[in-house]
Amino acid sequence: MTSAAVRSAAALKPHDVVLEVAGVELTLDRSGAAWLAAERALIVADLHLEKGSAFAQKGVFLPPFDTRATLDRLEALIETYRPHTLVALGDSFHDADCEARMDKSDIDRLAALTRSVRAWVWIEGNHDPKPPAHIGGETMAECAFGPLLLRHEPAEHPVRGEAAGHLHPCARVARRGRAIRRRCFISDGDRIILPALGAFAGGLNVCDEAYAGLFGAPPSVFMLGRDRVYAVSARQLLSD
Repeated sequence: MTSAAVRSAAALKPHDVVLEVAGVELTLDRSGAAWLAAERALIVADLHLEKGSAFAQKGVFLPPFDTRATLDRLEALIETYRPHTLVALGDSFHDADCEARMDKSDIDRLAALTRSVRAWVWIEGNHDPKPPAHIGGETMAECAFGPLLLRHEPAEHPVRGEAAGHLHPCARVARRGRAIRRRCFISDGDRIILPALGAFAGGLNVCDEAYAGLFGAPPSVFMLGRDRVYAVSARQLLSD
């Protein structure tokens, strides 16, 4: 990827990074969402709502607030960007029984969020091929904005024009004598894989072999910081 593909402009907030993917400009938000300004479309990946309660059923007890925290993130993003369209790239619900475990107030809040935008698209994921219909929004296998195809799982070979989730990319680097591991975007300028937005979603290190063969050129990594997105060079990346 050439340096020209990534830019910061005076009109942008200091933490914004604008990345060109297959000729489409995306703003990378420090939350892990991507903003397609030309279409007023907000793209998020892997919400995994009710992952905490799913683990609790298996005897792994996590704080039961992941759905609420994830909805807080979604609500803040919608308030900031005022999108016309929101696309959730699959695995928005952790499993098929998610709705039965959701608090009614969270269900009502999510339904209100889907109504707050002109179009809400649920991309089918491997965890949630059929999100609850009454919550609102339209379910699709994939959708496109110009040359950019939005889908859940990235194709198994290099492609031009794809935004996907599924892998929950994370990066690990050393800073001031200690290792820092954060969620990240990864892109070679032809495709981009978004980090998970879900509070309990976790992540897979970009050094993992699962990413091998996905990119036609060495990809760039953009780590999520507290206040901004940071570009990270390949030589800085550490495996887990």
